Amino acid sequence: MAANPKSPVAQEEETERYHVYHAEAHVLEGHLDHPIKQPFRHGRAVLEKSRREDHISELVKETSLEGLISFKAGFTRVSGSQLKNKADLWGNDHSGWVTLSTSVVEGLNVLEVITADRMVAQVSTEHPLEDGQVPKVTFLGTRFDNLRVSGFPVEFDLDLGICGTKPPDDQPYLYDSGFLDRVEAQLADHKAQLADAFATEGVPEPLARRYSAEIEHIKKLKENADARAKNDQDGYPKLKCSLVKKIGKIPIPGVKTFGNVIFIPDFGTVALADVEVGIEARHYDFPDRKRNGGPVEPSNSNYFTLRMLDMRLGCIGGGSLNGPTVTSNGSGSPGHH
Repeated sequence: MAANPKSPVAQEEETERYHVYHAEAHVLEGHLDHPIKQPFRHGRAVLEKSRREDHISELVKETSLEGLISFKAGFTRVSGSQLKNKADLWGNDHSGWVTLSTSVVEGLNVLEVITADRMVAQVSTEHPLEDGQVPKVTFLGTRFDNLRVSGFPVEFDLDLGICGTKPPDDQPYLYDSGFLDRVEAQLADHKAQLADAFATEGVPEPLARRYSAEIEHIKKLKENADARAKNDQDGYPKLKCSLVKKIGKIPIPGVKTFGNVIFIPDFGTVALADVEVGIEARHYDFPDRKRNGGPVEPSNSNYFTLRMLDMRLGCIGGGSLNGPTVTSNGSGSPGHH
């Protein structure tokens, strides 16, 4: 009689592993208040509440909102897949679940002020088979091609590695001292750039309050890191940073740059490559399957959202616009740890 490779006890204690993919992307969304009133959302693709490997894409042809906002083409794609026995050149194991979210817009023109040949937002998360509730994240592929303000090129320094490597011991990024230190240093640098930009006129109070509040928020996250406490009013923490470290000067009277923000008189503000890192409640209702007992609550989901442009418009045009935007996250089963 052949020997059973696993004892009956081991079989009973085995927990079924699975992963629930979540990814979302859109080309552009927002609303205009004047000279016309019109909401808009283009090219949304979503992979949601899915335990199946999948790939979804959307294509948007040339689009114009009464000639005020236009682009020549856009597309989005989201996908989730499992890698098995995948190793790199150094033998590092990459087996696990990979979620990819991509959004591209080409030939963007906003009120003849902001133009770009091409913008790509891309984020990928990799949940390993072991210690896999918190993913490794990369923004590889993200870029601005020929971004301009009134015809003048925008020069900037990108930092695709702001999130760093996956924190040890499956620790969420928002409780990792290395990540929090990097974001705190970035905000302090952006705040100093803000002071330099408005040295003559004085820093607008709303901007000063925003940076001070964000730095204070990081300090609270550090205080609660060991306890992994819920410290936001909505019950789940989140934090904003940017892939842009600094923007060069733009030779237009009154235009100011600080951190990842461009202030344009009579137009509004443009923030580049905003990143939101957060923790949210599990976003699915699948039963938790465990062979040796009742259901076990899975861990919450760690998400990453990248928004290439976040525009607040005023004067010659009113409203808001953001995109291209991508989000990637996911959750695992109780045995997925």
